[in-house]
Order: sequence, then C-alpha cells, then structure tokens
Amino acid sequence: MEVKEMKRAAIFLFYDKDGLVDNYISVMLEDLKKNVDRLVVVCNGKLSVEGRQIFEKFTEEIVVRENKGFDVWAYKEGIEYIGWSDLSTYDELILMNYTMFGPFFPFKEMFDEMSKRKIDFWGITKHYGSEDDWTGGHMKYGYIPDFIQSFFIVIRSKMLNSYEFHKYWGEMRPIGSYIESMAYHEGVFTKDFSDSGFICDVYIDTDDLIEYTQAPTTYYSLELLKRRCPIVKRKVFFDYYDYYLLFNTGEVGIETYEYIRRNLEYDTDLIWDNILRTSNQADIKKNMQANYILPLDFSKPLSNQDKKVALIMHLYFEDLLGECFNYAKSISAESDVYITTDTEKKKEAILKVFSKLDCNKLEVRVIENRGRDVSSLLVGCKDVIMDYDYVCFAHDKKTSQIKPYSVGESFMYKCFENVLGSKNYVKNIIDTFEENPKLGLLTPPPPNHGIYYSTIGLEWSNNFENTKNLLNELGMEHVPLDISKEPIAPLGTMFWFRPAALKTLIEFDWKYEDFPEEPNDIDGTLLHAIERVYPFIAQAEGYYPGWVMSDKLARIEITNLNHMLRKINTAVFENGRYRYRHHGEIVDGIRSSIGRQRSIKYYIKSKLREHLPPRVVNQLKAIKRVLVKGS
Repeated sequence: MEVKEMKRAAIFLFYDKDGLVDNYISVMLEDLKKNVDRLVVVCNGKLSVEGRQIFEKFTEEIVVRENKGFDVWAYKEGIEYIGWSDLSTYDELILMNYTMFGPFFPFKEMFDEMSKRKIDFWGITKHYGSEDDWTGGHMKYGYIPDFIQSFFIVIRSKMLNSYEFHKYWGEMRPIGSYIESMAYHEGVFTKDFSDSGFICDVYIDTDDLIEYTQAPTTYYSLELLKRRCPIVKRKVFFDYYDYYLLFNTGEVGIETYEYIRRNLEYDTDLIWDNILRTSNQADIKKNMQANYILPLDFSKPLSNQDKKVALIMHLYFEDLLGECFNYAKSISAESDVYITTDTEKKKEAILKVFSKLDCNKLEVRVIENRGRDVSSLLVGCKDVIMDYDYVCFAHDKKTSQIKPYSVGESFMYKCFENVLGSKNYVKNIIDTFEENPKLGLLTPPPPNHGIYYSTIGLEWSNNFENTKNLLNELGMEHVPLDISKEPIAPLGTMFWFRPAALKTLIEFDWKYEDFPEEPNDIDGTLLHAIERVYPFIAQAEGYYPGWVMSDKLARIEITNLNHMLRKINTAVFENGRYRYRHHGEIVDGIRSSIGRQRSIKYYIKSKLREHLPPRVVNQLKAIKRVLVKGS
C-alpha cells in the first residue's frame, strides 16, 4: 500500500527537576523533526538557560508552565497553545513525552507503516488491563481496561476535529497524582474513544505476550526491540527492583542494555549520562547488574598495556606485613607501588619485606597517624593519584574490638581476595575498566558474616547526614541520595578506581587536621562519611560504581547468601502458618507485624502511664534500664 504523506504537529512534554536537557532528548527530537511539520515543547517546571538553547535548535515554540497536572495538563496546555483552529489543518497530532530512550530505529519506519492503516488514533505499545481497579476506586469502569500507553499517542484528523475530542480536553479535571493521571486519562483514553466509534491500533503488536505480562514495555523490552520497537522506557534501567523480582529473575535491564550495545547503532552513553544524573545508584546497580565476577587463574590477552596503574597501600600493623606483601605481588611488574605508614621504624620494616616486590617503582611514605587509610589516600598520596589511569587502594585491617578475631580477619580476607586475588585477576580488573568506559569504581560486596550480618540493610549506619553534608561541601548536592537505598560503597575501604571518577574528592584541600584524632572508635565521623561518599563522587563525575568478586569468592558469596535466605524462609514458612507467595509479601508481612507489635506496645505504655502513679512508672523505667544494660 502506498504511504500517505501526513502533515503532523507534535506536542513534546518535558520534565526535569533541575531543568536540564540531556543529550538523549536531542537525539530523539532530531529524528522526530524529520517527520513533523510543527513541534511544540511543553516544559513542566523550570528549564535551564542551556536547556532552552537546546530546544531552540528544534523549535522556537517552547512553553514553560507550572509543574502541575502531570503529562495530562501539559498536553492540554499544548493543545490550547496551538489552538483548535490551527490543529484542524493537521493530519496527525502527536502527544509524546521524555520518559523513553530512542529512537533505536528511525521514527520514519513507524510513521510510514502506520500511515498505511485506516485508523483514527494509534500508539507505539499497549498496556493490558486488569479486573482489579488498583487506582483505589478512581477508575470509572471499576476495572483497568487495555490501553495505548500515553508516552506516545497519535490522533488523526477525524478524531482531532471531533466534538468528543474537544469535549474530552475541555472537561479534563485537575490531576494531582500518578493514580489520577491513570484513572482520568491514560487508563480511560483508549476505551472512551473506542467506545465512541473511533478505530485504534498500536505499532508493536504484543497480543501474543498477554499471558506473559500486562506491561510489555516494562518487562519485555528486549523482545520489543527485536520487533523493531523504536523506544525503550527509561525506567527499565533504574526501576524499583522488587517489581522485576515479582515477574522475572531481574534480567530485563541488563539484557536490554547489552542488546542495544552489541546490536544497535545507538550511543549507550546517552543512557548512562541521563540515569547517572537522575537516578539512585542502588537502583541502577541492581537493574544493570553491575557485578563483575572475574577469574583468578586466567586472563585474556590485554589491549591495555600502555595504561598506567598504581597500588596504594596503608600499612600500620607490622605483624601483617607478610600477608599484605603476598597480596601486593598480584600487581603487574609495570605498576607503581606507594605505601604509607606512620613511623620511620615501620618504614624500614616495610622496605625490608617489600624490596622483593616486582614492580616498576616502590615508594614508602611516612605520614601522620591521623585519618588512617582515608588520609593515606587523600592526603599522603594525593600528589600522584591523578597521574594514573587506574588505582587500587588497600590497607591492612584489624578489628580488635570484635572477638573472636577471626571475624575481623575474615573481613580482611574478603576485601583483599576481591581486589588483589592474583596477577591474572588484576589484569581482568583493568580489562573490565577498559571494556566499560563509564565504570568508575569497583568494590568488594559488604561483609555479611558474624556481627557484620546487619551491615546488609544498615549500610548507612549513622552516616547518612554526614555523607550528605560532605557532598554539599564538595558542591555535589545534586547527586540522588536516599536513606532507604544503600550506597554502593567500599565499606572495607579497599577498592579499585578510575582517578577521573574521584577527581573532585582527590583535588579537595584535605588536611590531616580534618580527621579525628586517635584513638578513635566512634561511628559517624568524617572517615565514615568518606567511606560512603566514594561512589557518589563517581556518580556525580559521570561514572557508575559496581561490585567486583573473584570467581572463588563469588562461590563463597552465593553459598552464604543462599544459606541465609533459606534460613529466613524456613523460619517464615515453618508450620505452614504463613501463606506468603514471594519475597515482597514476606517483607510487607514482617513490616506489618512489627507495626502491629509497636502499636500494641505503645497502647500498653500509654495505658500504664494513664493509670499508674508517676513514681511507679519511673521505677519501671529504671528497672528496664538495668535489664537492658545487663543484657
């Protein structure tokens, strides 16, 4: 069938909390402009000067409005801006927004195909409905019907000029939440106009997937790409991970990304630059599976022989010199090694042991005994770090406050084995950085044995506010930070990094006096903030953090995590008392149970205070303090 030439107008909704326009938007609009005669950009909220200049490359029609009404009222205002009279001269009106990457295939392919179809409105993809009204009773149908997704929807002239379409927008009610946007627009638009006799269709047919998922764009994005879908929703790379574990094994983000990287002519930096600026690193790491399991016993031929590599070690305990030397031997002969310590006597002992190390350069520096390993890196070796392409930082580690000492010793083992496991392993780490230009930081996963078990879930400890304050001091307050989401941080302070990824932190004017004096066993200090700030600095510089494990340590980690999860599940499911179906329901159930217990506890306390004399209440409090202290 002959392709009909269409005169098109497009309303593009844009929102960014900082008003910044990333390059993926430019790429999308550049391709879109080849297919439309008029483009109106409607920006919810603020728009930076640079952002406006970017949009002006594509159109002079830019409307900045109050961030109210979500995409619905932005579209409504865009329609009012153009006016019904002018709109009547177009064959198609496109309503689209910023929540997607692309095009991965030229929009022209899609427009040409859809021009052959006798329809009144269309979109790229469909979301399938539900018998349940999860909007909380807002949906007028009492259920969720199938609908064309509103991130890209096109209206042809017949419907565009209809009484029904004009009335729909004229009577649009205020929208104050995503639920209302779904109930009053996206979820009803398709059915409302289909029931009015208008014919609709979608470009990517997914009816064969209806038994697999309600949301193909979210959970089958790879399959849609294989069907030449021109877009991928941004959230695929940073969405709430529990959603994915509910329906699959968490492979969607990484499989979609790898397909794009290996098979399509799309610059993946466009994806990284946007999600690193706008999304939490814990969400990115999970969806992008930023875990690197590298072999100890072999490495592929390297193409990075010219890269400058350094090992920086802080050594304090003389009885650990031999063990640290054995790990330092994993560094290549072409690498430079810098060792810091706090006395001349220890320097002599270090030189005696490390003089046998096969490396390009060995330098031992005596530094102040203040700031521990952190000041070793940021003060003692600050002058050399930026001379290198990649740096490994490690230090000896004793946790004498925890007994038996095997617990702390095992923590050190986990850190060292995952950063300096063998010569081949170190080569593989360098190669991993080379293959992933946006990778800025590689750190072992946090400890989870013995008393360290609670680290999982309590990664911030008492250090969220001081980390946040430190980022503000460094001028990086824009980095997405969330106390409910873990930092991908080197909690043992042993890690590999690309110096460019930590540039701002390294170049800051650190002094030994900035750090607490010894002895210091207090949590919540600057030392602990810096330990957690490393990955956020990398993110602010445009790089992502990831976990690295040797194949041997990964075997141990998988065993440990499966063993711990099985024990928890056994306790939850024993005696058939609970009917949870998956992880999310278990978590919700535990939280609900704890909430009920706290409510009951609060009720009992309040009644006791109400009916008992103050003297008795104070006596009970004193008894409680004694019991807690004794335990």
